[in-house]
Amino acid sequence: MYSIKHLFHINASKEKVFEAISTINGLSNWWTTKTSGDPAIGGTLIFHFGEHEGPHMKVIEMVPNEKLLWECTSPDGWKGHTFTFALDENDGKTRVRFSQDGWTEQGDFYASCSFSWARYMESLRQLCQTSKGEGFGTEGYRK
Repeated sequence: MYSIKHLFHINASKEKVFEAISTINGLSNWWTTKTSGDPAIGGTLIFHFGEHEGPHMKVIEMVPNEKLLWECTSPDGWKGHTFTFALDENDGKTRVRFSQDGWTEQGDFYASCSFSWARYMESLRQLCQTSKGEGFGTEGYRK
């Protein structure tokens, strides 16, 4: 199995970063504006990208200000993959460790998703540091 992994720092508190990754409002401002669902443990988040329905993520684990774990329940391309956000404090900043686990091969779809996740992680950083992310559907989103 293969994983997409990103490690980076955000000049904001763990509380602010956790709010951005664990609430509908937060997710809507750095990933995609069309985010809905239930962000509580056991709930499902649904992400749309324009007219295309994106992933459905079941919230598996949540440790406030430390860890968030999702499992994708659809579509098939990501179904069964797990997505982890782990947060800790490092040099006065929040260190974020992100991973998408469950890939069976490192083909073109893997490469495309890795690139996109890097872009969205930067959007998360911008949201937390400047209050303005560049998620899909936002004014700052670049196609």
